[in-house]
Amino acid sequence: MSRAPISETMTAPVTVGVSLGDRSYDILIGPGLVAKAGAELARRLPGVRAAIVTDANVAAHHLEAFQASLSASGVDAQPIVVAAGEKSKGFDTLQEVVSGILEARLERGDAVVALGGGVVGDLAGFAAGIVRRGMLFVQAPTSLLAQVDSSVGGKTGINTPHGKNLVGVFHQPQLVLADTDVLDTLPAREFRAGYAEMAKYGLIDRPDFFAWLEKNWQAVFDGGDARVEAIAQSCRAKAAVVARDEREAGDRALLNLGHTFGHALEAATGYDGSRLVHGEGVAIGMALAHRFSARLNLASPDDAARVEAHLSAVGLPTKLSDVPGGLPGAERLLTYIAQDKKVARGALTFVLTHGVGQSFVARDVPSSQVLAFLEESLRP
Repeated sequence: MSRAPISETMTAPVTVGVSLGDRSYDILIGPGLVAKAGAELARRLPGVRAAIVTDANVAAHHLEAFQASLSASGVDAQPIVVAAGEKSKGFDTLQEVVSGILEARLERGDAVVALGGGVVGDLAGFAAGIVRRGMLFVQAPTSLLAQVDSSVGGKTGINTPHGKNLVGVFHQPQLVLADTDVLDTLPAREFRAGYAEMAKYGLIDRPDFFAWLEKNWQAVFDGGDARVEAIAQSCRAKAAVVARDEREAGDRALLNLGHTFGHALEAATGYDGSRLVHGEGVAIGMALAHRFSARLNLASPDDAARVEAHLSAVGLPTKLSDVPGGLPGAERLLTYIAQDKKVARGALTFVLTHGVGQSFVARDVPSSQVLAFLEESLRP
């Protein structure tokens, strides 16, 4: 598939299409989309009613404006506000959301709108996928991580004590509205965490994009055209993979670069966002994946050093010792890795690399090699 060129300037908003036959949808990216949300829903889903699932933090900043936009276009919407944080991605909060949707008397042809970050999107999308055996779903991601990753592709779900995202469904949205203005309200830490997912696309198979980020990351953080460009490039990368492999039967697994290590770290810290948020786990995981690849003589140590240098430059953690509060031993970490949903019949699967932009899926990775690498990585 041809790729849009990386440019230094662009006019926003832009549209990125996700091609899935009769379930295709658009990702709209640019400023001011919260104000346009009602018009977009009324035009694309005429007569729809909605539940707006959001969290307390996002509600304080954006719910009033978002609901006003829907109301102005004649879209009746009922807000459902949940507690902020990863711990809301569980059965108790799912039941709360499902009850709110049913109490609003919404029908199968109505929509669940996720106004929030990855937690809200995963939670609301799962609810949309199971209530009345499948309702319409709209993503309005308010974090960088959600705009470039979790809002695109239809993966929804919740966590359990056994691991992250182990219960869920594939349920594609009808529309994604990525308002780049709302990112200005993010704490710096959350923006950096989302940037890790953005860098991931360059490290998978777009080395030119990674090089562009090395040069332009500060402009992406500052906002404007560079931010829109980077988000659009990330969404194009993910949309292309999703179109080829919607249900992660093949090369969609490449999108898990850094995630097998990262999810294990999140589980090891009890999903405590004060210690580690998802994007930080992914950043450490990507650095580990490149170092592990070098240890296995699959890639040059220079590539691992380059990746670590860039992630460190933007303020992301890259080492196990960067996780505050300490971690359990290597054997316990390996247990979390073995529980990850990317394990098939007990064999460990990792996304490894032959260099920047040359990632591949490695199956049947010996657990003894992973254990030795973890022991080495945990040493001061």
